[in-house]
Amino acid sequence: MSGMDKKTVLVCDDEIHLREMLAEYFTERGFSVVEAEHADAMFAAVAASPPDIIVLDINMPGTDGLTALRELRADSMIPVIMLSAAGEVVDRIVGLEMGADDYVAKPVDLRELEARIKAALRRLDVSDASTTKKAKTGGTVPFGRCRLDLDGAKLFAEDGTEIMITAMEFSLLRVFAQNRGRVLNRDQLLEQAHDRGWEHYDRSIDLRISRLRRKIEVHPTKPETIRTVRGLGYIFD
Repeated sequence: MSGMDKKTVLVCDDEIHLREMLAEYFTERGFSVVEAEHADAMFAAVAASPPDIIVLDINMPGTDGLTALRELRADSMIPVIMLSAAGEVVDRIVGLEMGADDYVAKPVDLRELEARIKAALRRLDVSDASTTKKAKTGGTVPFGRCRLDLDGAKLFAEDGTEIMITAMEFSLLRVFAQNRGRVLNRDQLLEQAHDRGWEHYDRSIDLRISRLRRKIEVHPTKPETIRTVRGLGYIFD
């Protein structure tokens, strides 16, 4: 990873041995690593110099990871990968609904975390590239009560107000825009949105689409823009 392309990973976890292990591992692989032992330190680091991605533990003393994520998402779309103890399914679901980009279970498999980080950064690169290169459909695309600017990688409400979306949310909307009128299953959506491969029983794509519906649909519980095709997948028409 060259100096110009060097990415910064902010690791927020109260376990010092885990922070040090992650810092050593990712530094050796060409990343710049910033450590934070609690949420306040994370916010201070973000304010001083926003990282490219954050690895955030769910279970921390004081402000927990989910609360920190909610506060972060109020004004920042920095990609976030949550660390959760094995079996904490509810916390993972809540994290995804709140805008986490991915999650990794503890004990952390370093190669898996590295793969998830690189996938999230690729999605971010795709989003950033849209500001200089048109997507296949080009221009803007209406999505329910909103309009997606494919060139600027931004979502706008009817009154022109920008609605904040994560890189993964933009990638999903872009995939739907490029496949209008076509039913897409979970495998296709995850693959084309540059997300990790779909794992058996993994319903994270459903949670992401549910979150998107709350932003673009007039009636999120009765979606008309991104519809569910029972047993097959989703369609934008």
